[in-house]
Amino acid sequence: MCRLFGLTSAPRRTHATFWLLDAPDSLREQSHRDPDGTGLGWYDADGSPQVRKEPVAAYEDRAFAAEAKQVRSATFLAHVRYASTGGLETANTHPFEQDGRLFAHNGVIEGLDALDAHLGPDLSRVRGRTDSERFFALITREIAARDGDVAAGIGQAARWIAANLPVFALNLILTTKDELWALAYPDTHSLYVLDRPAGGHHGTRHLDHSGAAGRMRVHSHDLATAPAVVVASERMDENPHWRAMRSGELLHVAPDLTITSHIALPDAPAHPLTLDDLRPEAAASQRAA
Repeated sequence: MCRLFGLTSAPRRTHATFWLLDAPDSLREQSHRDPDGTGLGWYDADGSPQVRKEPVAAYEDRAFAAEAKQVRSATFLAHVRYASTGGLETANTHPFEQDGRLFAHNGVIEGLDALDAHLGPDLSRVRGRTDSERFFALITREIAARDGDVAAGIGQAARWIAANLPVFALNLILTTKDELWALAYPDTHSLYVLDRPAGGHHGTRHLDHSGAAGRMRVHSHDLATAPAVVVASERMDENPHWRAMRSGELLHVAPDLTITSHIALPDAPAHPLTLDDLRPEAAASQRAA
């Protein structure tokens, strides 16, 4: 299953070091379920988005995936990909960037011919072949149509897909240089949020998150003295304040770390998909590790 991780310490820029695919798995034993891509997005001091990503597969060199990447930003977005649509290419690897925003998705959307027709000229934003990047292109169009209202754009795009296309999951994280949005829909996959005070639950610790599956680890000394909000596909430490987002919940973290949320998709998908409905490669990408 793909892994999502988003963090904001806005307005403070913090250092964070990311290890992707840090698990001591045997390549031989895990070759059929190892990730198909790893990516990290952040923002420079001038607000320019930066993305470092590679289509790392089990049979390829893990040098990129295992390398500690230390960067400084107010927001971060990391993704470990299990391919469901689109081949093992950099263009198909998350995060994606459009109009200065970064985006990553965990789930499956089918009926891509209908989505392409709905996108029309906006399909030109899509560089790869994934359902995820098409979803992002639709979000970007809807944001522009609503005078830059990101939450309204995400909600409209997600509701259109949920009403018109077969959907397994639309879980996503979207960031700007100082804001973060997350959507959990429907209840297929979990997405957790942690409102972390400076020093964490004990008030004295730096951030050191490690996923249970060992796919991702994030470390930041700066967050011993600075608050942050974290959104992730799994609880990444023992902190008791991780909260599972509700189905249809759209969460926003403002530049001052104020958190608001609402149910943007109250109804179930019109055409829900189960694992049995998916192509074998798509089903494999969506099973829990």
